[in-house]
Amino acid sequence: MTATHILLVGIGGFLGAIARYSISKHLNNKSAFLLPIGTLTVNLFGAFLLGVITGAKADIMIVLLFGTGFLGSFTTFSTLKLEMIQIIVRKNINKLYIYAIMTYGIGIILAYIGYVVGNFYQ
Repeated sequence: MTATHILLVGIGGFLGAIARYSISKHLNNKSAFLLPIGTLTVNLFGAFLLGVITGAKADIMIVLLFGTGFLGSFTTFSTLKLEMIQIIVRKNINKLYIYAIMTYGIGIILAYIGYVVGNFYQ
C-alpha cells in the first residue's frame, strides 16, 4: 500500500460520504414512502456500481477510489442497521421484513446485474 492508495481511498470516501448524506437526507425528508427510501436507494445503487467495477475488473486505482473509497462510504451498513432497530422498536415487523428483503434480496440481484454489465464492457 502506498501513499497514493491511501489518498485515493480518502478522496473517494470523502466524496462518497457527502453524496450519501445529501441523497439520503433529500429522499428521506421528501418521501411519504413507508421505508427509509434514501438509505435503500444509496445501498441498492452502490451494490449495482460495485458489481460493475468488479465485473469490469477495473484497475486498482479505480477500485481504490470508487470501490473502496466512494462506494465504501456511499453505502451505509450502520445506518441500515440503525433504521432496522428503529423499525423493531416501533413494533412494525412487517415493515422490517420488507426492508430487509428489499435491501438484501434486490441488492444481491443488482450487484449481479452490475457484475454482468461490467464484465460485458471489460
